[in-house]
This record gives sequence, structure tokens and C-alpha cells, in this order.
Amino acid sequence: MSGQAGKYGATATFVGTMRDFNQGHRVEQMTLEHYPGMTEKCLNEISKKASERWDIADSLIIHRVGDLQPNEPIVLVAVWSAHRAAAFEACRYLIEELKSHAPFWKREQLSEHARWLAQHTPAATGKVRSS
Repeated sequence: MSGQAGKYGATATFVGTMRDFNQGHRVEQMTLEHYPGMTEKCLNEISKKASERWDIADSLIIHRVGDLQPNEPIVLVAVWSAHRAAAFEACRYLIEELKSHAPFWKREQLSEHARWLAQHTPAATGKVRSS
């Protein structure tokens, strides 16, 4: 990106952090597992599809694995584009596709017990709160 300074006027980012609650339970820790090789291939395919749909210069996905504590970052998605609309739309697409297709497995440690969660999360609705 450094050799292209000034060409891209928009950077959109998303940082997902670990919540300390889920489905009405307090979550003390989470362990994220993945299938090496398969996960990276999936993330690369998602990034490629985004660059085919939107006029973006570049994108970046960083996803942690291993043990996580509440409030720690889990995922970073960044998109660079000439214009904000493409950057925002591609960034949202990347996180939604990652959440619904990438092979990650979550194990939550609750105060009472541990549980494995469904692999994929449905797309967010983006509902606006009424005032």
C-alpha cells in the first residue's frame, strides 16, 4: 500500500471482541480452534470474492485462535478503496462471510460447564433501534 499513497481515500475496519455473555450465560473464557490450511484457503476465497464484487485496492483478515478472555480482540477486517461506500460494503461482506462460512470452532467456558457452539453464525440484521 505504501507505493500507492493518495490513490485510496477510504479505509473501513471491523474489530470483533469477545463478549462476556452469550445466550443468557456468563462466559469466562473461549477457545477458538481451526483447521490449518482449510481456514486460510476459505479466508482467501472470501477476500477474492469481495475484490470481484467491489472496487477495492486491498483487504486484510486477521483471526485469532486459541484461548481468549472477555474483551480481547478476536478478529480484524480491513478494506482499502478509493471510496467509502465500497470500503464499508466490502468490509461488512467479509465479516459476514467469515462468520457464516469460515471453519472455526468455539468452545465457551461458562461458570457451570463448558460447551461447543454451532460452527456458523447467521448474518447480522443491522436493525436500527427506534428512539
